[in-house]
Amino acid sequence: MSNTALITGASSGIGREFARYHAAKGGDLIITARRGNKLDELKGELESKHGIKVKTIPLDLGASGAAKALYDATQGAQIDILINNAGFGGHGTFLDRGLEADMTMLDLNVAALVQLCHLVGKDMVARGSGKVLNVSSTGAYQPGPLQATYFATKAFVSTLSPALDFEWRPYGVTVTTLEPGFVDTEFAQSAAMDQLSMTQDNPAAPENVAKFGYDAMLKGKLRVINDRKMRFMLNWLVPLLPRRMVMKMVYDMQMK
Repeated sequence: MSNTALITGASSGIGREFARYHAAKGGDLIITARRGNKLDELKGELESKHGIKVKTIPLDLGASGAAKALYDATQGAQIDILINNAGFGGHGTFLDRGLEADMTMLDLNVAALVQLCHLVGKDMVARGSGKVLNVSSTGAYQPGPLQATYFATKAFVSTLSPALDFEWRPYGVTVTTLEPGFVDTEFAQSAAMDQLSMTQDNPAAPENVAKFGYDAMLKGKLRVINDRKMRFMLNWLVPLLPRRMVMKMVYDMQMK
């Protein structure tokens, strides 16, 4: 039986751990990210250790036409699992960050994910089987001053994904949303957030987050948060607080 997973943003962090966990279960892989050398290293590791097949497709998924190019490059393989992990954030006020940076974020975090869900999801629905895991964030639960666009992109992902699950589940396809808190990856440094207290306060290990999300996907769960304390707070406490108070709390956590 085919058991091939397409994983975006697989060169490091949670994406790399998704690939390792899937390979450990005997599944083949199609992995993509910008850094081809990192993908090749991971390919060598996983093929040697687990005896599976790994295809690497290095590209910038946020570039115009890249999602379609990625999909075209996978033709001939049946994608049983799609893990949309690629994405990035950015710290600073909305106007100071600049329009170009945020438009690039939208291209990757939103547009590329939508395109891959549509292209790969259409094949899954036609076939009558498949699983999708979209990586969002706990930032999806509230507006994010100093990360306004990033929080908004994750709110989009966390709203889109359950709707797709509702539409596709009757055809044998499930869509799970993973909403982690802060994870110990390169994200903080690339987003200029490595000096914030919120990024240094007991971050989760990427391998644990990847396993949690992958297992939830296999079970067909809808939206999952790996941190139990955050899960309770975001689902039961934050909705009861005044909106402006919540935004002030988010702002204070992100001050250097």
